[in-house]
Amino acid sequence: MLGLIKKDLFMIKDSIKFLIIILLIYSILAYQNKIDLSFLLPFISVVLMMTTFNYDSYNKWDAYVTTLPMGRKNSVKAKYLATLFIIAISTIIITILSFAIDYFQTNTIDYKTILTTMFLCFFSTSIIESFMYPVIYKFGIEKARIGIFIVVFSIAFIGEFATKHLNFSSFNKIYVFLNNYWIVILPILLILILYISYKISEKIYLKKEF
Repeated sequence: MLGLIKKDLFMIKDSIKFLIIILLIYSILAYQNKIDLSFLLPFISVVLMMTTFNYDSYNKWDAYVTTLPMGRKNSVKAKYLATLFIIAISTIIITILSFAIDYFQTNTIDYKTILTTMFLCFFSTSIIESFMYPVIYKFGIEKARIGIFIVVFSIAFIGEFATKHLNFSSFNKIYVFLNNYWIVILPILLILILYISYKISEKIYLKKEF
């Protein structure tokens, strides 16, 4: 299992130099108040993990892993664990940069706002990849790109439509409840979604022919 996780982490090393350059550019723009650095987290995490799927496809990894004891199950599990590790490390790095930028701009650090924002970004990034992975395991990385594109823009369209046309005043009690207990609700919800996503991906991968 550890070897499979290391395999995914080893494959992204060539992308790290490019992402460091992107991170530096975005940090400068964030210092100039032109962007919010936290939104870089989903980009970094998705790019890195898509890279691992690309390498797997190019090197015919799926055909090889079927020859290993518990290879398919461990491969899916390793992919999810590596993803969470990458998201966590990316979150820590961007949080530290956000602290530094905030300090140089104001001579103070708004810990609560930055940590809350990064927690929500970690949550949303994990959810995005939870929806992506079953699609990738089902259709392959190349075909999945189109499906992911459609799903992301559909979600964005639905969100924009709901914001403009739905009356949320009747949901005040729910909003108050979520506002008070989100720090407990979101981790539980995240674990549940990740588990469901993992089991779906595992089931797809176990039945797939290579």
